[in-house]
Amino acid sequence: MSKSVTDILKEAILLEMRGQSFYSNVSEKSDNEAAKEFFDLMAKEEGEHIRFLKEQFDNYTKNAKFTAPKKIDTDDDTVTQILTDKIKKEISAASFEAAAISAAMDFETRAVKIYADRAKEATDPEEQKTYDMLAKWEVGHQKFLHEINEELKERVWYDNQFWAF
Repeated sequence: MSKSVTDILKEAILLEMRGQSFYSNVSEKSDNEAAKEFFDLMAKEEGEHIRFLKEQFDNYTKNAKFTAPKKIDTDDDTVTQILTDKIKKEISAASFEAAAISAAMDFETRAVKIYADRAKEATDPEEQKTYDMLAKWEVGHQKFLHEINEELKERVWYDNQFWAF
């Protein structure tokens, strides 16, 4: 049985709330300043997703339609890239923060799948645009997390002499 539009929006809001909570908790527990900044920024991004989804939910419940999504503000991409480089240099590959990055990658992958799948199923062009935009936003998060994870993984391999040559 197919889920209703409002059920999907509620599920998306809950997913983003969990992400925001996760990133906030990691930031609070981290002793590393670069990691704190990075996870604070990720929590802020999830907050923007929540705000956006709630607006869509409110509009849909009142008018039975989506509003045209505004262009994504990607100004934080530069900040995120700076923090990505900083965090790669400062955290240990076997640290709490590294484990959180790995867990966050799974979380973001799940969000991309939910949004991309819904964009394919949507018949309303504005709903499709909304979920396409959200999927792209989450892919950006995935990219930063993947970069950090790969660097940390290579550091573990190097430190433990896992290289064949």
